[in-house]
Amino acid sequence: MKFNILSKNKTVNHEGSTAFTLSPEMELYTAVVTWSLNDSFYEKDEQRLNRLQVLIANCKPLFVAKLAVYARTKMYIRSVPLVLITELAKLHNGDNLIALATDAVILRADEITELLACYQLLNERTASKKLNRLSKQIQKGLALAFNKFDEYQFAKYNRDGDIKLRDALFLVHPKAKDDRQKLIFNKIASGSLETPYTWETTLSALGKVDFETDELKILAFRQKWEELIDSGKLGYMAMLRNLCNMQEAGISYFHLEKVCARLADPEEVAKAKQFPFRYLAAYRELLSPRNKKYGRATRKNRGPVLHCQNYGFTGELLDALENAVRATAASIKGFDYDTRVLLACDVSGSMQTPVSAKSQILLYDIGLMLAMLLQTRCKNVEVGMFGRTWKTITVPRKNILDNVQTFYRREGEVGYSTNGYKVIKDLLTRKVKMDKIFMFTDTQLWNSNYPSERIQTLWQRYKEKVSPNARLYLFDLQGYGVSPLQILSNGVYLIAGWSDKVFEALDAIENGGVALDMINNIEL
Repeated sequence: MKFNILSKNKTVNHEGSTAFTLSPEMELYTAVVTWSLNDSFYEKDEQRLNRLQVLIANCKPLFVAKLAVYARTKMYIRSVPLVLITELAKLHNGDNLIALATDAVILRADEITELLACYQLLNERTASKKLNRLSKQIQKGLALAFNKFDEYQFAKYNRDGDIKLRDALFLVHPKAKDDRQKLIFNKIASGSLETPYTWETTLSALGKVDFETDELKILAFRQKWEELIDSGKLGYMAMLRNLCNMQEAGISYFHLEKVCARLADPEEVAKAKQFPFRYLAAYRELLSPRNKKYGRATRKNRGPVLHCQNYGFTGELLDALENAVRATAASIKGFDYDTRVLLACDVSGSMQTPVSAKSQILLYDIGLMLAMLLQTRCKNVEVGMFGRTWKTITVPRKNILDNVQTFYRREGEVGYSTNGYKVIKDLLTRKVKMDKIFMFTDTQLWNSNYPSERIQTLWQRYKEKVSPNARLYLFDLQGYGVSPLQILSNGVYLIAGWSDKVFEALDAIENGGVALDMINNIEL
């Protein structure tokens, strides 16, 4: 009878191995929080969009709306929530749900025009029709969102796209909340917003510079970077992305200390809401200052080494990044000395896919980052990686970025298949009792050696013979919509996403809830 229950939702994954389908809500959740609008290893964007459209229709509108808000406000995802709102507006009406969700997902001024562009694209509006039949509820939500921003925020994101901020203003007709807001709306309409003081506008005014030969331009860039640092108007993300640029310009040690202090400040880290892998990208740029522009790192380290003014201070920046990323882990609830924890990272071929078209960060980097974050919060913990084989690797518990680099350099040692079953088989063979096992993977696990040995049956055997109370947590990093094990059965749980906020879902499960509780608890 138990076997019949487990086999009801069996399917196969992209490797042709036995897998289990998810509920529409779980599948939609995993697809949304792992989608960067970039083709994945097994699935093209168009395929995922088609799957999302079907899933949205099969889920309750309230859940879809809350998922959009959760993805934007908790998981820091910008594009996919707009897709959810647009698709939901095609299916749902009769109340203010869409308006409330629209207002909640718009956190930057440019997201007003981004949502309209998304709406135009997904509703297949031609250049002649465009947005003359905008959803009334989206219109109401955008009208509310217009009152969130001041002149600086509007001017900063007043970009020359297909849909301009002025077009959105005339289409939405927001009601100004006061005289100052009315003046701002008039400036948007007349195209007279004051040019914002940003690092882009400040440096672009200087034009291009050859850091090998143009000493006067180098001095001008140095002064401008130092001016930006002193002004306090250099955004945290801009600072994080421009560490090599500031080094290249040769900012003073006094200013570099300011940058390091701000990078590592826990309050600044919390306010910045960066994906953990952003710190890894900055870390790698500092380690490998190459390529044509100021020092963007490439995986194969191609390109000439550029002239640099103060690379002798790189170590302090690396330390600041380690401190910053440790601050992101500070709120994670780990486990004590009596809880034995195993962290297993998938470094197979399908995990070596960039998270976006322009990124050097790969999917398995995300898994490594999340694993190293969790390791810092656990007292009794082992870590390892699996591909064709499984190997444990000893690394310092307090390092995060440097540990990721250690794994990154050694991933070829285990091959490139997705034999996640070997993690459980090893524990079973050695009769090692673990209380919590975490696998960071795209969930496309299979057996390239002995098809009869599957992770589902090995896990059941491990629970029966070695560790009856063990829990297995699958961290889904790609959202293909299936699980290699039956979840919510035999202590197996599924969590998805790339942000450190995924550990809040883990905490909910540890306290008797499920991953979807984080979404259902969102207030609109």
